[in-house]
Amino acid sequence: MALRRFAATVSYDGAAFAGSQLQPNARTVQGVLEEAAQRLFGVPTRVRLAGRTDAGVHARGQVAAWDADTRLDPETIGRALNALLPEDVAVRCVRETDPRFDPRRWARRRSYRYTLLTSPERQPLLRRVAWHVGPGLEVAAMQSAAEALVGRRDFAACSGPLPAGRSSVRTVYRAAWRSEGCCLLFEIEADAFLPQMVRRIVGALVQVGRGRLTAEQFSELLRQATPCSMGPAAPPHGLCLWSVSYDEGYEQ
Repeated sequence: MALRRFAATVSYDGAAFAGSQLQPNARTVQGVLEEAAQRLFGVPTRVRLAGRTDAGVHARGQVAAWDADTRLDPETIGRALNALLPEDVAVRCVRETDPRFDPRRWARRRSYRYTLLTSPERQPLLRRVAWHVGPGLEVAAMQSAAEALVGRRDFAACSGPLPAGRSSVRTVYRAAWRSEGCCLLFEIEADAFLPQMVRRIVGALVQVGRGRLTAEQFSELLRQATPCSMGPAAPPHGLCLWSVSYDEGYEQ
């Protein structure tokens, strides 16, 4: 039987993971997905992911793809994988795809959400998914600064260290704040993201909200594109990879 390629949307609580990508001697999302796939299909199975997330970062809409020599239908594969996966990872929307489908290279847009908790007191039920910054942020100033992010430009200021020769130019399609109960949500969509990019942006925008940085200074940091100059990086637990979109090959 010929190999068939499948894709799925993956959600995970990143608290107990060293990140999404395989690492030696560390628990990763890719690692537990490959372990479950090997148990299901009986052979080592490489799982490819649409994007890399850091230790502690969550995902609602990560996309994974793998090949399997199987007669099982996608729905059955999804149920079987979820029975084998640990409680902090789950798959949904399993589809058979074009055999050429690559979840990273075929992706056209990725969106992230960062959650701030703005109540005066801690909210224990949100402690794993929101950064408690307390009240008093100037949200209008934060939104004004965020608008400078939209467009195609060099985002080196927002990035962690990059390998030599890797471009730091990206296109941001949307960047906005909105309130939801006691939380303030930052939603950003781009063609791709740099290491630590969203966390550094949020860290700097919180500085704007606290009056320690003006919207104009934020824009100037962005324009100067001095590597790693924006921040400090917000904690990872407030960040979630929300969705990945494609023109073809897979639909969440």
